[in-house]
Amino acid sequence: MTTSHFCKSARHTTHYLAAGPEDGPVMIFVHGWPELAYSWRNQLPFFAAQGYRVVAPDMRGYGQSSTYPSDADFRLEETVADMCELLEHLGADEAIWVGHDWGAPVVWAMAQQHPEKCRAVASLCVPYIPEGLELEVLKGLVNRDIYPEAAFPYGQWEYVQYYAENFEGVVGAFDADVSASVRALFRAGDPKAVAQPAPTAFVRKMGGWFGGGPAPSLPRDDRVISADAEAVYTEALSKMGFGAPGRWYMNGPANMAFAETVKDNWQLTMPTLFLHGAYDAICETVNSKLADPMRHWCSNLTEQTLETGHWMAQEKPDDVNAALLAWLDASVTAKA
Repeated sequence: MTTSHFCKSARHTTHYLAAGPEDGPVMIFVHGWPELAYSWRNQLPFFAAQGYRVVAPDMRGYGQSSTYPSDADFRLEETVADMCELLEHLGADEAIWVGHDWGAPVVWAMAQQHPEKCRAVASLCVPYIPEGLELEVLKGLVNRDIYPEAAFPYGQWEYVQYYAENFEGVVGAFDADVSASVRALFRAGDPKAVAQPAPTAFVRKMGGWFGGGPAPSLPRDDRVISADAEAVYTEALSKMGFGAPGRWYMNGPANMAFAETVKDNWQLTMPTLFLHGAYDAICETVNSKLADPMRHWCSNLTEQTLETGHWMAQEKPDDVNAALLAWLDASVTAKA
């Protein structure tokens, strides 16, 4: 059974879901934008049944966790501190960390900043970039066959630059019709999409994600979210808004400076897993250079490609669970 809990400190409150035996090895699942602890609903019971103590927090700015008004409150330095407090609250010295989307930079930063707290690290879709997930670094890894620099200076990451140029406009468009935004965002991968520019590459040209207006009213993609899931996301995002989730994108230089403080720890030696999404047009790692730094800086790396889009834990939960379990059995628990 999955239960709801809170980790409270003087600096922050984290809401989290938990399942599995309290004396089991700890696995912490870290969600990204614009998700919730609920996004791991298909992983928690599965790994609890394998004997793991599984935990999924609502990250700061999301769900029932604390939120804050300034960009600086959403630096990786702050989210890593949240995760350290959560680990201590759980009474554990180390965990197996699993991250997706913006949760991936969090778990990679945990591995850099606190390798002693990381028994192993797994990432879905977003590879390890030791300098940090910052535009000037990402630009050098763009596939220029698909994104000519003159037309798309930031490649598929044009939307990140647009946050800096018109933050209120981005947030306002998402908030204008939250249920439509949820349906527009949570969609399955398209094999035909990875050979052409991702929609995010046109955000600056169009003056917004949806051409400057609210999200179009698309039918729900049942391959990713059910009616119940749509309702959960819509309720949570209606309450908290897209402002705090958007602030995660506003701290590139600060996050790079944070990584620089532990440059001697950039080489990761703990077991690491990276799951490529074959049809993830934004975090396209199969035919680009985006995953190359990870291969250099992770000395105990396992890679696997799944036939899924960006929301892989929800689109293909059985495949994700099987890949994680095979890696745990082969590379993590076998070395305990």
